Amino acid sequence: MTAGGDSAVMLRARGLGLAWGGVPVVRGVDLTVRAGEFWALAGPNGAGKSTFLQAVLGTVDAAEGDVRRHARLADRAHIGFVPQRMEASATLPTTVREFVLLGLVGLRVSRRERAERLAWALAHAGLAGLAAHDFWTLSGGQRQRALVARALVRQPALLLLDEPTAHLDLESERRLLDLLVHLNRDDGLTILMVTHHVAAVLPAATHVALFADGAVRAGPLGAMRPYLAARDGGGAP
Repeated sequence: MTAGGDSAVMLRARGLGLAWGGVPVVRGVDLTVRAGEFWALAGPNGAGKSTFLQAVLGTVDAAEGDVRRHARLADRAHIGFVPQRMEASATLPTTVREFVLLGLVGLRVSRRERAERLAWALAHAGLAGLAAHDFWTLSGGQRQRALVARALVRQPALLLLDEPTAHLDLESERRLLDLLVHLNRDDGLTILMVTHHVAAVLPAATHVALFADGAVRAGPLGAMRPYLAARDGGGAP
């Protein structure tokens, strides 16, 4: 379904309820994401954060209510997705160039546009000099940035990321978050990012959706700080 009205609204959830394997995980989700916002989706495991991303992608149906996307996002051609787990197999030799171009599967683009998109995505991810390298020789942080580049090659209007900093060291996490901040603030890319490391993401985020106990509390970062502090025992910055 598409979001009507305000042209700046990228997606809107109203009374959204979601289930996984027939088991309800979250109900009554009400939030509106506008162009240029950076949303951190926080909360414990199993609270429904990743399921919500799947609902935005359209791969999980609503149990109740709905989530509506801007008409530009209706066919997913302008949505980039960075999954929680790597799908590629280390037994298949794959260059960084080949890996990133997998993001164009399902899209019809000319050879020239394909090359332009690849160069743009690699440059934004800081991997321009590694295009010919074996993907499997990259560091963990470089692989994560290659995953982002694979999503960026679609030149998305909306970027979804599911725990992209999991298992990264602090320096790799910092570089990845710096990349996302650049994409959001300089390029105006709308971002939804699932995270467990809330404190690290807050300087980048403009909005927070806190998933807990089958419900979601969502809003601008300033309004959400007291709830995050309560969740972390007063430790939220």
